[in-house]
Formats: sequence, C-alpha cells, structure tokens
Amino acid sequence: MEKEKPRLARLTAIITQLQSKSIVTARELADTHGVSIRTMYRDIRTLEASGIPISTEEGKGYSLLEGYKLPPIMFTEEEANALITAEHLVARDKDQSLGEQYRAAVTKIKSVMQYLQKEKTELLADRIQIRNNPEGEKTSNYLIRLQTAITNREVMEMSYYSLEQKRSERRVEPFAIFSTQANWILIAYCQVREDYRAFRLDCIEALRATGEYFKPQNMTLQEYFEMCREKYSNP
Repeated sequence: MEKEKPRLARLTAIITQLQSKSIVTARELADTHGVSIRTMYRDIRTLEASGIPISTEEGKGYSLLEGYKLPPIMFTEEEANALITAEHLVARDKDQSLGEQYRAAVTKIKSVMQYLQKEKTELLADRIQIRNNPEGEKTSNYLIRLQTAITNREVMEMSYYSLEQKRSERRVEPFAIFSTQANWILIAYCQVREDYRAFRLDCIEALRATGEYFKPQNMTLQEYFEMCREKYSNP
C-alpha cells in the first residue's frame, strides 16, 4: 500500500495539470512528476480506464475533453499559503487592474477551501507585510486589458507620453508584457513606426480597442529579446 500512495497522488495531480492547460506533452508531465515517459504512458492509460476523458493529439500531447471538469480539489496548506503570499505581492503592484482581478480570483479560490484552511489563511494574511511600494501607489490600469488584447490579437489605439513628455497617437499590435524595476512594459508592433516598440504602461494616457485584429506574430518572446540584443550590439 505504501507504493500506491505516491501514485494515487500523482494521478490526481496529472488531472489537475491537464485541467490547467489546453494541451500537455507526455514529457512535460513526466518531468513535472519525476517519472519516466513509460510510467507516464501507464498513468494516462490508468486514468482513461477509470473514465477520465483524455484526448490524445498525435505529436502534440494530451488534453481533457472540452467541457469536462472535476469538482474543485482541496489545496494543501502550503499551496494555500503561497496563494495568500501572492495576494499580498499583487496588492503592491502598481497596476490597478491586476490587483482588482487577482482579488476577485482569490475570493473564488477561497470559497472552495475548507473551514480550517480559511482560518489558517486569514491568520497568515495578518502576519505578512510586503514593503515594496509602501504607499500603494497605482500608476497604470491597463495590464489586464492588454493581456486580453495579446491573447485575442486585437489592434489597439493609445495616447502615449514618452519619458521626455512627448505625446503621440499609436496603433499597435500587442505582442508581450514584462516587468522590470517595478514597471510594466508592453512590447508591440507599432503600425505608425512600422517596427516593434516598448511602451511603459504608466506612460499610456488612454487605451482604445479598434475592433480590428491582426495575424499572429511569427516570433517567440525569447527571439524578440535576441533580436534586440543583436540590434543594439551592432549599431
């Protein structure tokens, strides 16, 4: 029986992982759970035999049948603590939309916690203090909207002030977002400049959807950074 416990826990974790992504490779599953590919194949067959509707896409990986969901899985104490800590970190972020949406998400997550878990998370919440951005300054409110624009491939218009306080109107194809030195940066293809540009979110005065959509960019974020390194190292 002692050998079965880790496998039962692993099978449950595999289902959770399949629910969290549209498709997961056997290698990704095996690496996550520290087992061989062959063991992962056996686990998948076991789950299928137990009635879990797992779909296999040749050459791509596994996914759960669309619409299939298991009841919420209870969090371990460590997982609940991580969520509460992240809530405090996000609360100090300078983008207002991120804080609002994360609070809403965590409220839903807390609703499935057991009573004892709720007591412990409330205690921990009172014993954590994040001192970055102590004044709770909010300098932007566009992060969540731009994330949606990235995933939906929406062309956006924005009124933008450069760090030199020069105002310009831009039509952009949002590509990626990253954070550096407490500032969120949008990487986007600027239709006005006909090239990729970086825009600080706290310099965006207004953001508007155009109702237009663009074709997917044939580039990864890592490839973008490599392109920038080559560009600025070879002026």
